[in-house]
Amino acid sequence: MPLKFSAATDAALPLHVLSSDDLENWLSDQPDTVQTWVKSSGFSGAIGSGLMIPGENGAPVAALAGYGSAAQRKRRRFVLAAAVPNLAPGVYRVEGGLPVDDLQTETLGWLLQSYRFERYKSQSGKARDLQAPKGINARAIEVQAEAESLTRDLINTPAADMGPDALEAAAQDLAKQHGAAIKVTSGDTLLAQNLPMIHAVGRAAEQAPRLIDMRWGDAGPLLTLVGKGVCFDTGGLNLKPGASMGLMKKDMGGAANVLGLAHMIMQSGLAVQLRVLIPAVENAVAGNSFRPGDVLTSRKGLTVEINNTDAEGRLVLADALSLGDEEKPDLMISIATLTGAARVAVGPDLAPFYCDDDTLALELAGQGTGAADPLWRMPFWDPYEAMIEPGIADLDNAPAGGFAGSITAALFLRRFVDQAQNYVHFDIYGWQPKPEPGRSKGGLGQGSRAIFAALPKALGL
Repeated sequence: MPLKFSAATDAALPLHVLSSDDLENWLSDQPDTVQTWVKSSGFSGAIGSGLMIPGENGAPVAALAGYGSAAQRKRRRFVLAAAVPNLAPGVYRVEGGLPVDDLQTETLGWLLQSYRFERYKSQSGKARDLQAPKGINARAIEVQAEAESLTRDLINTPAADMGPDALEAAAQDLAKQHGAAIKVTSGDTLLAQNLPMIHAVGRAAEQAPRLIDMRWGDAGPLLTLVGKGVCFDTGGLNLKPGASMGLMKKDMGGAANVLGLAHMIMQSGLAVQLRVLIPAVENAVAGNSFRPGDVLTSRKGLTVEINNTDAEGRLVLADALSLGDEEKPDLMISIATLTGAARVAVGPDLAPFYCDDDTLALELAGQGTGAADPLWRMPFWDPYEAMIEPGIADLDNAPAGGFAGSITAALFLRRFVDQAQNYVHFDIYGWQPKPEPGRSKGGLGQGSRAIFAALPKALGL
């Protein structure tokens, strides 16, 4: 179902958003019947609580949504969305109680609460719709919700229906929607076009490996987005155990996030020259799989010793980054579900990112907070460079020892970026392990809203 605000209607029920501290003041101005109803119902303004207030004929005439305390709100995201399942189906308008500074984020959360993945089974129930409150940019919020829905749908789709062919089709659809140009290099043509590591990782799969290259906009700074599109990762010959393989349909989460971000940029008409690069592969097992101990030569000419075929994402990203870097973009950003080490460091809820520019890093982190898209800066720690230098080749794709795995992966990728004015790398999880308000269990956008909000200042727009 479209994640949009409801059209204005006189039938919309007034929704009073009440914190625990404001409840008594609000009640003191209400008729005795309302005070009695609220108190007898046990409504306390707690986060997630919702209460319908009946009129004389028993039909609801208003509703309450708990907003908790300031201390409780610090521990939650999309607080208003937590109350939505406890409200009756219908259309609502925010009557008061929601701080102006929270309007954008909380109304976005309400829209995202309505997301359902319905490709294989209808998940729709009766809707709880919201009119856009005054003081918000309703269309901008809807665009963010559309982008998030696209990202989630792509990640949630199983690999049988979201292989390289389908990921390319999704990119083609997005390009057509926005009038973007798109070029795809696939199969052995990758070798002819000097994209050898994308070919090596994906050549064992039934569906050919490919590089998706989309362009939009003809003026403004050059912004290049690179998204990891490993549509399924068996681990290759370093085969993953079954438990670790179970979620590997999400290993194209970087590509899904990049496409969602690209939708926001194009739909908003941002004054940039946008380029999107997605290496789309499946890391499969067959007689022609690349092997531990192989030495691959990258597009850039750097040689890479393969010490683990399960560290394949950085290989395909490296060729794509090299290609993008040749154009000397003003800003290049890569997004990937890259390392388990990042999850150990910050868990599933934070998106770690790497950036050498302090000003840009502060802008990203600050916008992440404001967009309910939290980020955490990690270091490009130069003293660890030696860890990715194996001796028999220029680079090691999987350094031994297990220390600083996310950092060494980021350092590996940075070796392929020389000419971009700025480079940022995101090592995301792309998955919500359990349902939370505004975030259903499954595929998840991470970093894209923060990046979008930071782009005007980052690019001087």
